[in-house]
Amino acid sequence: MHIVIIANPTSARGRGRKRKQELITLLEQAIDLAKQQTNATHTYEIIETTAPGSSIKTNQKNPGSAAYLAHQAATNPEVKADLVAAAGGDGTIGEVANGLTGTNTPLGVLPMGTGNDFARTLGINTDLPLAVQTLFQGTAKPVDLGKIENGGYFLNIAGCGYDAEVAARINHGFKRLKGTTAYVVAALQTLARFKGINVNITAENTMNNSADKSPISYQGKLMLCAIANAKMYGGGMKIAPNADISDGKFSIVLVGNVSQFEFLLTFPKVFKGTHIHHPKVTAFEATKITIHADQPMPTLADGEEIGTTPITFTIVPNALTVLYPPTHL
Repeated sequence: MHIVIIANPTSARGRGRKRKQELITLLEQAIDLAKQQTNATHTYEIIETTAPGSSIKTNQKNPGSAAYLAHQAATNPEVKADLVAAAGGDGTIGEVANGLTGTNTPLGVLPMGTGNDFARTLGINTDLPLAVQTLFQGTAKPVDLGKIENGGYFLNIAGCGYDAEVAARINHGFKRLKGTTAYVVAALQTLARFKGINVNITAENTMNNSADKSPISYQGKLMLCAIANAKMYGGGMKIAPNADISDGKFSIVLVGNVSQFEFLLTFPKVFKGTHIHHPKVTAFEATKITIHADQPMPTLADGEEIGTTPITFTIVPNALTVLYPPTHL
């Protein structure tokens, strides 16, 4: 098996590059162990990104970006990659996923970023040794992707409003903070000036797998809208606790207009996912959702800024194969 690892040296604000030797050591150990146990021969190469990605936003694979390098690794017969792994954060993993979409090459996840939420969803969490073991012993399973109209795909969560502004603040600052700490600080700073925006949302609802797929709508002032393929963002915050990355639908969570004080009281509940019981929170499932707003609302996907409303998202079932940790570990 030949593994191509697409590494983002700027992930976690440069800490990804500092962990490169740790990753190499773990890979060499895993290869030696596989040789001893099964006499199997494995090889790998690490390719670092040299350009920022934009495929999540535009569906364009910039030369040198994670999406471009992943696509080349999966489709170039001279490379012959059996597996492509993303070494970085959720943005890097999302870019690599975009590069692998439409190929038969599975995705491996090496959590070396800030939030590492998709790795948490898989059960890898921030355990790099487990992540490396998963490359060699993991179980391949299909997962869904979210499709952005006129854009690319996302793995985790897309959203608009307050959470998108929080992500923008994190992306453009907080050099010394990471993970949940960075998200909490950014959330509090953003809350001081953010106000709800009037929206008109239309969704094609799956109604919990019933035959009723008639559109539903939401109108009113909104703080945020989370379009979730997976459960978590912000370093482990369970914004959509009922989401499932292989059920063929989004879990939509809408937070209506609440006061700053009420928001602060409710905010800690997001770590357990119990915020969805708040009377100003609306949760439902859908396969497609379109969001319009009285004024342009910032939007994001997999932690990356992708523009403003109006915007449409559609679920794409079983669009990608991903390696899960082996059950015996």
